[in-house]
Amino acid sequence: MIKTRHTAIVATIIIALVLQIMPLPIQIDTYRPDWVLIVLSYWAMALPHRVNVGVAFLTGIAMDILLGTALGIHCFALSVSVYTLAANYQRLRNYSVWQQAIIIGLISALYHAVLFWLQHLLTGIPFQLSYLWPVASSMVLWPWIFWLLRKARRQLNIS
Repeated sequence: MIKTRHTAIVATIIIALVLQIMPLPIQIDTYRPDWVLIVLSYWAMALPHRVNVGVAFLTGIAMDILLGTALGIHCFALSVSVYTLAANYQRLRNYSVWQQAIIIGLISALYHAVLFWLQHLLTGIPFQLSYLWPVASSMVLWPWIFWLLRKARRQLNIS
């Protein structure tokens, strides 16, 4: 039973990684939500003693390798985002799903700001407003991902 609990969390993170790197048409790719951030956010708020900054760091390394970015960019951005959630999880769990969606949008904006800042320091890329479209799509997807993962957590009795 314990193996199933850990396997379910790892499986959702792996599915999020696959969705993050799945090829999409260029018109839709601009709006790709932050799947990994959404899944890590759910688990960090639901089970902060199991999914924390360390898991975010390891997932960030996997993202850096899968996306071919400089090693450490996604690690740092995910770690900062998950730390912010983990530090406030008791307060955030009391909000409604729609209020949580706004918080996820702010966390996603923080994530993209840190990513841009690091990439700007390394490569000098200019800022474009299109970098923030994933913030909106992550906010819109949050209620459905929240309900799906909560249902899976309750059915598998993950605690």
